[in-house]
Amino acid sequence: MSFSSKLQPMLDKLLLWLPLDASDQAAVLSLPHTVKELRAHDFIVREDEMPTHSCLLLSGYAYRHKVAGNGGRQIFSIHMKGDVVDLHNSILRRADHNVQTMTPVEVALIPSLAIRAIAADRPHVGQAMWYETLVDAAIFREWMLNVGRRDARARTAHLLCEFALRLKVAGLADSSGYDLPMTQDQLADALALTNVHVNRMLRMLSEAGLIERDKRSVRILDFAQLARIGDFDSRYLHLDRIEPA
Repeated sequence: MSFSSKLQPMLDKLLLWLPLDASDQAAVLSLPHTVKELRAHDFIVREDEMPTHSCLLLSGYAYRHKVAGNGGRQIFSIHMKGDVVDLHNSILRRADHNVQTMTPVEVALIPSLAIRAIAADRPHVGQAMWYETLVDAAIFREWMLNVGRRDARARTAHLLCEFALRLKVAGLADSSGYDLPMTQDQLADALALTNVHVNRMLRMLSEAGLIERDKRSVRILDFAQLARIGDFDSRYLHLDRIEPA
């Protein structure tokens, strides 16, 4: 485009799903927005709130979660640069879960009214946004299968494979590996395991020669074998043009 916009990561993500002509692209980049910096652990959306904005992640990581009556937390998905983490709340109006920062982040807050307006006025943009929410739903289903039917080693391997691919698409990783944005507590809540069990599974995968770890840095040494162990099939991410390293 002929001008720069903080919303470029949003447009790049939408273009993964659907081609948009020049006028549609300009409309996305011209959406009203406010840029804000948040600290790690800040809430972007709290359950039962009525959000007035959708949030585009410009940097850093965030996660969706709910807390059970007994205090247990389940993490449903991780979001990264280019993700509009709560598009569906522009329609549902009331949040039924929490969205919280995992690291310090920079976000662009786009009024929900503007999201609804561009979706109605520009059908191709609306369809691309719809695709984005459908892929979110596909990830939710895969994570449910992960914690419900895969064993601990497979769950851990699956998550590492997903991160490798999604981070590569977002321009945040390459063949040398990536920095895992999650603490061990957060990994445990995403995988429905204890901290001790998570550490044991990571050590097992490392001792098997499938990954290398240095603190939070992860390098996958044998993606094909890790994917086989994790029952990982990238089709649910709907990134057919992107191949893992």
